[in-house]
Amino acid sequence: MNGQDLSEPRLEPRQKRVMRLFINSLAASAGGGLTYIRNVLPHFAKKKDLLVTVALNPSLRREFHDLPEIEFLEIARPAARRFWREQSQLPSLIRERKCDVLLSSGNFALRNSPVPQILLSRNSIYCSHDYYSDLIARHEYRMWLETRLAGFLASRSVRWADVTVAPSHAFAEDLHRWTGRPVRTIHHGFDCAEFFRDPTPLQPAVQDKLAGPAAALRLLFVSHYNYYRNFETLIRALPLIRDSMKHRPVRLFLSCKLAPGANPGAYNPQRAAALVKDLGVEDMVVELGGIPYRQLHHLYRQCHMYVTPAYAETFAHPLVEAMACGLPVVASDIAVHREICGDAALYFERFSPAGLAQCVMDVMGSDVQGERLSAAGKERSQQFSWQVHVDQIFDLAQSISFRS
Repeated sequence: MNGQDLSEPRLEPRQKRVMRLFINSLAASAGGGLTYIRNVLPHFAKKKDLLVTVALNPSLRREFHDLPEIEFLEIARPAARRFWREQSQLPSLIRERKCDVLLSSGNFALRNSPVPQILLSRNSIYCSHDYYSDLIARHEYRMWLETRLAGFLASRSVRWADVTVAPSHAFAEDLHRWTGRPVRTIHHGFDCAEFFRDPTPLQPAVQDKLAGPAAALRLLFVSHYNYYRNFETLIRALPLIRDSMKHRPVRLFLSCKLAPGANPGAYNPQRAAALVKDLGVEDMVVELGGIPYRQLHHLYRQCHMYVTPAYAETFAHPLVEAMACGLPVVASDIAVHREICGDAALYFERFSPAGLAQCVMDVMGSDVQGERLSAAGKERSQQFSWQVHVDQIFDLAQSISFRS
């Protein structure tokens, strides 16, 4: 053989291509949208072979001062014209930065994206019959019309995007039935170490409100006031819980205030506030107002049970946070809640105050039941990971970028 090497020639490893990702987070202002962007950006920043540009509202820029790896574009935009401004301004910004993939994180896609586009759809009200019926019952006809228009654009956005991603299987199925288009599920995550990291105590004013009677049953609901979180069903359950608890005080802590102008959006809390007075439960409802996200774990740990009567959801981050804190969960019986909590919650019919009250009493009436839910919740919360979520989004972005 004359010493010749007849083996296959060795190939040099293929050089990895640096991907440029553009994230449109202009819709992130409160609630789940803000929770999402706060949690995913640190993980994207750590990705090798990835350059990230984020479009966001200037009011949020200071939150991400410790992420020098990411380029931030501060774009002020009036909420009423957000969609049209994005359609006109973002394509040129994406081209200028020679991005490979667009991640639209706020329900609406670009009509003519210059690059492959992933749409994160996470607003369930657009395809919720309950929500539209609720608006009619409240005589919110203008909001009904505006939501229908936004829903039309959200539906078209699913068609404009290359891939649409939902944060739960249940919501993905709703989107598929609504639009007729395939929708991929990538669960939102939870970072236990990060969630519990901040030792900063709650503000003294909040601590004073939490003080209350030492023996009180402390129920917690974390949400800004809006209609689809169904506050009124929860408020109607309070007299029933009070009557069943006999001599034990009951307190419901809300991370909002039932006052006009005190919450994001145009939702009017006056009906809920009037209901509190009409039912004579003023002493039971404690309006804490907004709590900084990094301090929420202190609030959860000062309560006995988490309750949510929401009739529309896409993922429900507070459920995972409550389970991680060991709180038994009582939740309305909707598909998303069952998917997220599994057997770590008790469920009631979503518009039944009596059903909600009975679930609370079932937990309080059995130490075994409460301990079971607490243990199951802690285990369940570990199944969600922001790192896994970002890895899956990154893999998806690579797949549509490199085949384009």
